[in-house]
Amino acid sequence: MAQEQKEQKEQKVQTLPPQHQQHQPGRETEMRPRPASFAENYVAAGRLKGKVALVTGGDSGIGRATAIAFAKEGADVAIAFLEECEDARKTREAIEACGRRALAVASDLGQEEACRRLIDRVIAEFGHLDVLVNNAGEQHPQKSIADITAEQLEQTFRTNFYAMFFCTKAALPHLKSGARIINTASVTAYLGSPQLLDYSATKGAVVAFTRSLSRALVDKGILVNAVAPGPIWTPLIPSTFSPEHVAEFGANTPMERPGQPDEVAPSFVFLASEGSSYMTGQVLHPNGGRIVNG
Repeated sequence: MAQEQKEQKEQKVQTLPPQHQQHQPGRETEMRPRPASFAENYVAAGRLKGKVALVTGGDSGIGRATAIAFAKEGADVAIAFLEECEDARKTREAIEACGRRALAVASDLGQEEACRRLIDRVIAEFGHLDVLVNNAGEQHPQKSIADITAEQLEQTFRTNFYAMFFCTKAALPHLKSGARIINTASVTAYLGSPQLLDYSATKGAVVAFTRSLSRALVDKGILVNAVAPGPIWTPLIPSTFSPEHVAEFGANTPMERPGQPDEVAPSFVFLASEGSSYMTGQVLHPNGGRIVNG
């Protein structure tokens, strides 16, 4: 019996069809199966009625699911994306199908001026901003720290951390008491990842920034929190990893599967709504059952 259990444990669990995309951050239109990111079973309660939200990296994956859930809750939503125009169009149409106004802006947010222009566009379009979701990200696995070039290190930090910093800095003059800032961290900030050293470091920085900014803004009534997803089926995965890695993606979680964007979006909705009015500087962990004690 023990040998049989050992053999079963050693068998690799296939969670997804093997696949790979050559370009980052990846296209949702090329994924099989498509991620569950249209909040089809989401039951809304008007928790964001009259609010305006901006979601960076909102064209697909977690960003798309969050943007659509926000719209279902009554918010007008702007999304920022790099160059995935078809994915962004579908997200914009899904927001509008909820009866809400939508804005999609293509921008490289690693540059401070681009972040200022983005915030200016949102204010010009909607007149105010209530919820900022800093979600844009990228990752580039390497076998060794020796393989991480200075260019890759800077690019990863620009997308994952600088963009969050610059967007927050540009948005702050427009945020009033009751506003929310929500940052996307990662389980790798807590567990580490030997092949994603620079990515994990950026996500650790996101957690530290979230905690520090929450202290800086609490007297203004602006709440700052984060979400640290585990392995979630988004375009970043097939554009990052080999087909073999994708086939086993998420199998090492207690739930033995990857999560779907729709399973993460409710965490962002909660942190954007009045239900989280006594939370700031905190991190939610939709990660398939991993205990991180953080």
